[in-house]
Amino acid sequence: MSGMTSPRAGSRRLWSSALGVLAAAVLAIGVNMLVDRLAPRARIDLTQQRLYTLSAGTVSVLQNLQDPVTLRLFYSRRLGSAVPAYGAYAERVRAMLEEYVAVSGGKVRLEVFDPEPFSETEDRALAYGLQGVPVDQSGEQIYFGLAGVNLLDDERTVPFFQPERERFLEFDLTRLVFELSNPRRPVVGVMSTLPVNGDPRMMMMMRGGPAGQPYAFMQTLRQFFTVQDVALDAQRIADDVQVLMVIHPQGLPDTTLYAIDQFVMRGGKLIVFVDPHSEGQASRPGPGGQPPRQTSSNLDRLLNPWGIVAPHDGVVLDLRGAWRVRANPNDRVQAVDYVAWFNLQGDSLSQSEVATAQLNQVTVASAGWVQRGEGATIEMEPLLTSSDRSMRASVERVQNNPDPARILAEFRADGLRRTIGARFRGAVPSAFPEGPPPPAEGAERPADLPPHRARSEGPANLVVINDADVLEDRFWVRVQDFFGQQVATPFSDNGALVANLVDAFAGGDALISLRSRGESLRPFTVVDDIRRDADARFRQTERELTERLQATERRLRELRQGQGAAGAQASAVITAEQRAEIDAARAQILQTRQQLRAVQLDLRRDIEGMETWLRVLNIAAVPLLLTLFAIGLGVARRRRRAAARA
Repeated sequence: MSGMTSPRAGSRRLWSSALGVLAAAVLAIGVNMLVDRLAPRARIDLTQQRLYTLSAGTVSVLQNLQDPVTLRLFYSRRLGSAVPAYGAYAERVRAMLEEYVAVSGGKVRLEVFDPEPFSETEDRALAYGLQGVPVDQSGEQIYFGLAGVNLLDDERTVPFFQPERERFLEFDLTRLVFELSNPRRPVVGVMSTLPVNGDPRMMMMMRGGPAGQPYAFMQTLRQFFTVQDVALDAQRIADDVQVLMVIHPQGLPDTTLYAIDQFVMRGGKLIVFVDPHSEGQASRPGPGGQPPRQTSSNLDRLLNPWGIVAPHDGVVLDLRGAWRVRANPNDRVQAVDYVAWFNLQGDSLSQSEVATAQLNQVTVASAGWVQRGEGATIEMEPLLTSSDRSMRASVERVQNNPDPARILAEFRADGLRRTIGARFRGAVPSAFPEGPPPPAEGAERPADLPPHRARSEGPANLVVINDADVLEDRFWVRVQDFFGQQVATPFSDNGALVANLVDAFAGGDALISLRSRGESLRPFTVVDDIRRDADARFRQTERELTERLQATERRLRELRQGQGAAGAQASAVITAEQRAEIDAARAQILQTRQQLRAVQLDLRRDIEGMETWLRVLNIAAVPLLLTLFAIGLGVARRRRRAAARA
């Protein structure tokens, strides 16, 4: 019969299928061996935020290494056993370091150590300055840090990999490698009309007090960088200056503006602090003993042709984070919110930029705003942003003895957010298309003036902050005398902001291009939403039941003490009515406690149900899909055979 299959044919098909499976297995093994031999780095990064894919800036740093760099990872495996989250993070750190080795073509060498207690490896980790952390009460130290060295025995370390900084893991590793390949301290030029290096007149007037001392941020910069003062009439910025800070520029000659312009055109990094009203300048007497009449600054001659606008005729007022200041002596209130001075916190500090993501608070005073010019092509990344409880106001409102109470009374938030400081990147034209301006009368043009550049060489990198008071000590640091020593205690992160900006710019275009990359530990957002909804739904009921329970317990105590409903002293013998009321109160307490437990269980019911479904999906979803695929494939093959026999 045509529909029957002989035993010999069935056996032949069985052997054919077995040989096919065996051939497929041999082919898969062979392909894996071939790929491992010919393309050992071939891999696919399926993480949503491309956690294991190096950015173009990192690849550029690694491929341009001239001398080898050795990285030594010290990781105590016991840490991963005690805290699994650290184990997962350690796997990511090691995988990324192995990627650095592969991309560098062997210029980066990786060594991994497991420092056991009281071993030579632990002594080596301590010699590098890595941080040991006790894992339990026994006092045993565990390590999770990195030490890098170059041929000159220069060292750079990550004392301990903190999970809170995982988003900037690539930046930290690339900066470490970059600094080992460029061991010289970066040179930072500072051009300022403010006395950032100290004011001798103030020191004489205050008899050596802190008023005339150098700004605290300058002392921070000198700890990490080589700082050069740049004259306000400079006609050329030195070639070794990598980052130039221009602070509160007022009345700069065209020749100096041209020098700044050409510095940017040659690839120099520029950080600008302008201000619609400098509180610091207004608080210091001028040469004649009176406060200066002009307290604003701008760099419009350069910024506007580059596509950047930083107005100097208005300020930003913000109710969120406003400082409490002393009110007018004639007012009845003693303190009032001064909305022109405020702290930037939370979402006002960019979380995607390395310079601001780890900061807690930055304080600004009488700050303006920055924005891109109309039709500008330069990229803008906000760093400091006001809250939506802000508004714009004319600069006259905060000049000449402002009234904080009146400003607050007239304050009306418009729901918009203003960018106070931003990073700009892009190709820009020279602000002097006609070439260098003529020198001032009696001055000569430098003989070594570089050739004029009409456009920037590659993308220009700038930071513009429309507030110079962010550098003033009184808005971010308290300086106290401690047995003759001046001790500075920061209460805001203004100094860290400046150091971070210079640090990122000193690393060149490669480090500037790096961004936060996300975290390997992803939160269960659906579960978190259910938890918040459940908490909001049942918290009110829980509070009502708790109040009822407390009232009943209070009534029971009164009954036991023999007090009647009206508060009169009852007899020592408890009557039958009082006994019945006591029993009823006890029953109500038991019932309320049961209801309260039920509410607290309801708080977890939805979450536990979702967690159960997640476990089912994680465990059974893949096998179920494979089973359905196999069944579908079998049905399709049977239908094809039936169609072929027909």
